[in-house]
Amino acid sequence: MDFTFYMPTQVISGPGCLSGAGERLRAWGRRCLIVTGGHSAKASGALDDALAMLKGAGIEATVFPGIGSNPLLTQCQAAAAAAEACKADFLLGIGGGSVMDASKAAAWLAANSISDEIRLFEGSLRHPPLPLALVGTTAGTGSEVTAVAVLTVDRDHRKRSVTHPNCYAKLVFADPRYTYTVPYDTTVSAALDALSHAVEGWFSPGCGDVQSLFAEKAIPLLADGLAELAAHPGTLPGAERRQALYYASLDAGMVLNATGTAFPHPFGYILTEDFGVPHGMACAVFLPALTKRAERAAPERAARLFDLFGGRERYYGTLAALTSVDVHMTEEQIEGYSTRWPGLKNFARTPGGFTPEEGIALFRALFLP
Repeated sequence: MDFTFYMPTQVISGPGCLSGAGERLRAWGRRCLIVTGGHSAKASGALDDALAMLKGAGIEATVFPGIGSNPLLTQCQAAAAAAEACKADFLLGIGGGSVMDASKAAAWLAANSISDEIRLFEGSLRHPPLPLALVGTTAGTGSEVTAVAVLTVDRDHRKRSVTHPNCYAKLVFADPRYTYTVPYDTTVSAALDALSHAVEGWFSPGCGDVQSLFAEKAIPLLADGLAELAAHPGTLPGAERRQALYYASLDAGMVLNATGTAFPHPFGYILTEDFGVPHGMACAVFLPALTKRAERAAPERAARLFDLFGGRERYYGTLAALTSVDVHMTEEQIEGYSTRWPGLKNFARTPGGFTPEEGIALFRALFLP
């Protein structure tokens, strides 16, 4: 038995949970910076709910709407500067994974030197972050419950992650209703991201008994949701399905938080950075290769995964239906990408291990014309 587990974030869930948050947040101070993207916080109703709740609690709110998808480091620094300017006592991040990750970085930078990129990525900023609460508006990243922030560095447009206990939010308000307005394509990519977290974690050496329980809860819910999305292209899920996908994304986030990811995630970053493939879909492109490898190296775990998903054919068929991407690379490009892979921890989390040479072979098989 392996019952090793750590989760310092308090999650409050259910419809309307944000509306009753005023007293909790007022204990942090009287000034709040709300970090959002350009659309989902308002469209979902979460921003209006937050503003009404904060006003009722006597908390002054300033909105920073400057976070884009695959958030840039400079956007995080700008949010931190906004927190300094309004003398925020705490931050409230409302949005999908990009906004939540950026909010984590901004909260930590705001309590330190905003320009200290090196210490941020080292996880060695001297002072603890400003208190942070999160409200998710997509069902995918699980960033609500992880100690990870994935940011894009402006100078080379490469993704880098910060993993540190100071990246945990103190409070999460998990109301699945805020995901109801997410469009079809984003719903698919987000659900694929959650599945990637669950599957990559499922095969990781760090997937102990507790983490396996979360994966066993998440995978069937994601399987049913993804199968429905594949069977009805362009059709938005109903409320019950939305709720299942959202809570499954949190379950999968708990897995990710404990285990890390295998090679699909760093490989997926390349498809997002250079080819514009949405993050969740970009990672899921590599799930078949990971799982077929696991069928050889960890056959019992692979068999259990298929049971949880509803069968081997359903697993591979659903991924094939939802992960079609039009990406073509040259041999020179592939060789260039491979220089980023030596020493990746993600390879050690892959069943049977993984090498840069095997990565090159996989990229050739998938992307050479």
